[in-house]
Amino acid sequence: MNTPQRFQTLDDTVGFLLGRIDGPLHVGAPLGLGKPHRLLNALYARVERDPSRSLTLYTALSLDPPGGGAGLEKRFLGPFVSRHFGDDFPRLAYVEAMRRDALPAHVVVEEFYLQSGALLGSAQAQRRYASLNYTHVASALADRGVNCIVQKVAANEDGSRLSLSSNTDLTFDAVDAVVARGLPRPLLVAEIDPHLPWLGGVAEVDAAFFDAVVAPPPPHPRLFGLPRQPVGDADYAIGFYASALVRDGGTLQIGIGALADALCHALALRHADNAAYRRVLAALDPALESHPAVRACGGLAPFEQGLYGCSEMINEGFRRLVEVGVIRRKVVDKAALMQRMNDGSASALDRDLVERDGEFLHGAFYLGSPEFYDWLRELDDDTRRGIGMKRVSEVNELYGLDEGLERLQRRDARFFNSCMMATALGAAVSDGLEDGRVVSGVGGQYNFVAMAHALADGRSALLLRATRDAAGKAESNIRWSYGHTTIPRHLRDLYVTEYGIADVRGLVDEDCVIAMAGVADARFQAGLLDRARAAGKLRGDFSAPQGWRHNTPRRLRAALAPLRADGTLPDYPLGSDFTAVEQRLVGALAWLRSATSTPVSKLRTVARALLRSDQEVDAEALERMDLARPRAAGARIERRLLALALAQTAPRQSADDDSSRTAA
Repeated sequence: MNTPQRFQTLDDTVGFLLGRIDGPLHVGAPLGLGKPHRLLNALYARVERDPSRSLTLYTALSLDPPGGGAGLEKRFLGPFVSRHFGDDFPRLAYVEAMRRDALPAHVVVEEFYLQSGALLGSAQAQRRYASLNYTHVASALADRGVNCIVQKVAANEDGSRLSLSSNTDLTFDAVDAVVARGLPRPLLVAEIDPHLPWLGGVAEVDAAFFDAVVAPPPPHPRLFGLPRQPVGDADYAIGFYASALVRDGGTLQIGIGALADALCHALALRHADNAAYRRVLAALDPALESHPAVRACGGLAPFEQGLYGCSEMINEGFRRLVEVGVIRRKVVDKAALMQRMNDGSASALDRDLVERDGEFLHGAFYLGSPEFYDWLRELDDDTRRGIGMKRVSEVNELYGLDEGLERLQRRDARFFNSCMMATALGAAVSDGLEDGRVVSGVGGQYNFVAMAHALADGRSALLLRATRDAAGKAESNIRWSYGHTTIPRHLRDLYVTEYGIADVRGLVDEDCVIAMAGVADARFQAGLLDRARAAGKLRGDFSAPQGWRHNTPRRLRAALAPLRADGTLPDYPLGSDFTAVEQRLVGALAWLRSATSTPVSKLRTVARALLRSDQEVDAEALERMDLARPRAAGARIERRLLALALAQTAPRQSADDDSSRTAA
């Protein structure tokens, strides 16, 4: 390898890049945290002014802080975004252009995963979305002739060693795929970020792995921190049901968001305070321990052996599970040794070897809150050695390097991911709408669902809320059919809603319909069954069990209320990025958004706000929103509306009225 070119300025780095590549630029950049925002902005600014240099950027998950909004939303977001992200956070210029469909004709951005819901209105983003399994992206980049990869990295003290840190997912695979096509190795450019935590192992490379390294001078903007969401009653119910499907000594993969946070809180409680854990389950379903799926593949006891974490993304939940001792089962890259560990024939020397050399958590990228990044930076040596960043081809499938070894490591694997909707016949809708627009992307979901079927003892569980709010009206997320599918029905496995577990793997269609209706909201069960009968998928004399009538938000709220009150189920189980007053405002603003979602409900809510006495329900909250002493007529109405919302959500938000959704 050659000595890399060293630069102190982004402009000089862009000049080097443009000088080394003749003709069109085909640039790859990691998803999420590893994307070098400042370098990409400098490149975009240069190319935007020069139509002779066409640029195609291949990337995913282009993280952008929340926008300014208007009215109450703006009053809330302005101070929060400034504090949480910093006023100098480098928003991606190409994202701002895509939002307005304003990318110049010679610039194309192609993403395989979009920030959830952020670009539904962008024709440029929607037209250039690439629907790919995460593990197929490297091959697609080679097909497109990628000639440059830019990445944010961490560096050791003298800069001789670099860490890909947050993103080992695609860089190595993409370089290998390009070279395997007989094409020149892409130009590799690294931007050093002193805030990025150092992780070793596969993530660590010699600086000469890159052709150019830029270390921009301070100030250095903060890393993008995901605001942690509040967890509502429905989320908690889903998380606790899902936690009972996990077998001690097994393998865990989880996604991100409130459902994953609830699941991780449940697993931590199961291990650290099993009595409290069982109280929650008893409130949800006293007979859960005898559920066939729980008996077959899960359990309720603490984790004597611990779990091995193997997930494309390492996040906040894994931090909690490592801290409380749930994630601790170590694996090594020695098949014979793993076989002996699995079958119980391992010697004391074997166990010592695994303890010394093994790793308990593997991931392909990480993303979380500022507190999560602090945790990674401050890991003790033993914990740091137990975390291995890997290629996505190693984590997301069995066929990347050593299938036999990976099968032995991933015993009793449980793959937990979220979906937006599911059909009564077992298909899942996770990434897009039936009109073709993309909400997010497939990512690794299909990989993990398929892997669950490929492993003899693996299971996939898709988590979803039974209903959603649509213009002030509840709609079922369990549909008879939908015009878009992410996971086909032939890969149906486990579904979990706030009303229980549906084990539909291998079932005939009629039994699948019955199982899915059993975890649907009671208001929509009859309609679902009628559609099934009309389609010839359900016998005419089927009668819904009496217990299904209890699948209501009211009953769920009542069941969990005591556990909410005593702190067993806190609003923010993994910590919060909001101040105490902001946490109250999050719930109030979410309630208000739901209460004004239609013209009629908006008129009714405004009338309620204006007619009630203007007593200061929460003076601190009004002060935070700069509404303590409003002068303009519009601001006085906003104050009234906010006071009403605060009164309606005090002392705690409830999940069924959608107040578990973050205003940010």
